[in-house]
Amino acid sequence: MIVIQHQPKRVEVNVYGEFTLADYKEFEDMVNYKVKFEGPVDLYFDLREMADFTLDVAWEDIVFSRAHAKDFSRIAVLTLSQWVAWSAWLSQIFVRAEMRLFDDEAEARAWLDESI
Repeated sequence: MIVIQHQPKRVEVNVYGEFTLADYKEFEDMVNYKVKFEGPVDLYFDLREMADFTLDVAWEDIVFSRAHAKDFSRIAVLTLSQWVAWSAWLSQIFVRAEMRLFDDEAEARAWLDESI
């Protein structure tokens, strides 16, 4: 399950439990809308409560990242998992955004706020 919030030039995603393809499609729809009307956006992913993600989500992330290589400014990923950290770095190959991993929410938000 995901919870998506947005504000000017930013999309925030919190994942709880399993991250499914339906969840990812919801995220894609929000990003597509924001980019269409606001241009490049920052992303904030809180994955501390994510239990797992499906293989189709991993594939969709690669496809989506390649299609939106220039649509993100900064990406903050909040996680305590080395596996999630590794997969986030792998996704960075396809986007031109600056990406950082955090284990502290305040630091992640402060870093994103620097770009405003």
